[in-house]
Amino acid sequence: MLNFSFENQTRIHFGEGQITAISNEIPKDAKVLVTYGGGSIKSNGVYDQVVDALKEHQWFEFSGIEPNPKYDTLMKAQALIKEHGIDYLLAVGGGSVVDGTKFIAAAALFAGDDPWDIVAKQQKVERALPIGVVLTLPATGSETNIGSVVTRDGHKLPFMSPAVRPQFAVLDPAVTLSLSDRQISNGVVDAFIHTMEQYLTYDVNAKVQDRFAEGLLQTLIEEGPKALQAESKDNLDVR
Repeated sequence: MLNFSFENQTRIHFGEGQITAISNEIPKDAKVLVTYGGGSIKSNGVYDQVVDALKEHQWFEFSGIEPNPKYDTLMKAQALIKEHGIDYLLAVGGGSVVDGTKFIAAAALFAGDDPWDIVAKQQKVERALPIGVVLTLPATGSETNIGSVVTRDGHKLPFMSPAVRPQFAVLDPAVTLSLSDRQISNGVVDAFIHTMEQYLTYDVNAKVQDRFAEGLLQTLIEEGPKALQAESKDNLDVR
C-alpha cells in the first residue's frame, strides 16, 4: 500500500458563459496581470469576455507565452510585475500558458538568487503570486494541479509546488469551438497520454484510481472523434 496525502482546492467554474465568474473570484483591489499566448484569444471572443469580467479591476497584460514556455520569455514578465505592483495572475490559454504563468508566479516571490534554480536545482517554492485560469484548450490538467514545465536552451524541466496551484479555473466548453482540427486532436491525444502515464507507470494497487483512468480513456476514445466530425463538432455536450 502506498501512503499519500491529497488536497485540491482549485475551484472549477464549468459551463458556457462562466468567464463572468472571474469578476468575483479576483479581489477588486488586486492588480492583475493577464497572461496569454499568441493572441488567438483576441479573435475567438475570449479576450473580450475577460476584459468585460475585469472591468472593475486594475489589470495589465503579458502576451507571447509559447508552447513549452521558454524561461527567457517568462522572465520578461517580472519587469511588469515590479513596475505595476502586480499581486494576482490570470492565465488565459492552454496548458503551456498555465505552466508559464506558474513559473512567473513562483519567480516573482522567489527568495533565491536565480529563479532558474526552481527547475534546475529543484529549489523549494515557498511562496508564489495567486493564479486564476481561463482554459481555452483542454489537454494536460495544468489548470488544477501543482506541476509546471519550463524550457531553456532546449532543456524542458519540471517543477512542482502547492504554492502554484491555481485558486480557480474557468472551463467553458464554448471557447473550444474555434479550435482547429489539429488543436482539438492534440488536446485529445495529450489528455490520453497524460492519463496513460499515470495508469501504466507502476503498480500500487490503486484500483479506484485505475478505474477513473480507464473511464477517462474510454470517454476520450468515444468522444474525441466526435469533436472532429462535422455533424457533432459544434456540440457543447461533446466538448
